[in-house]
Amino acid sequence: MPEQWTAEIIGEMHLNGITAKQLAAQLGYNPKYVSAVLNGHRSPKKAKQAFRESLKELVQQKQAV
Repeated sequence: MPEQWTAEIIGEMHLNGITAKQLAAQLGYNPKYVSAVLNGHRSPKKAKQAFRESLKELVQQKQAV
């Protein structure tokens, strides 16, 4: 079952028009792995922090354009 933080990440991605592929590229991970984490199939340590930081950077980049 996905954790609350993954739902928050997915919601923020949706609101800012950011795809899982873009997030995966920012993280340096395979898109399938990112999908598995966001869907609750994987729970790596420190993922919450890494995903939030990468998403924050993507949102800032998008707003700067």
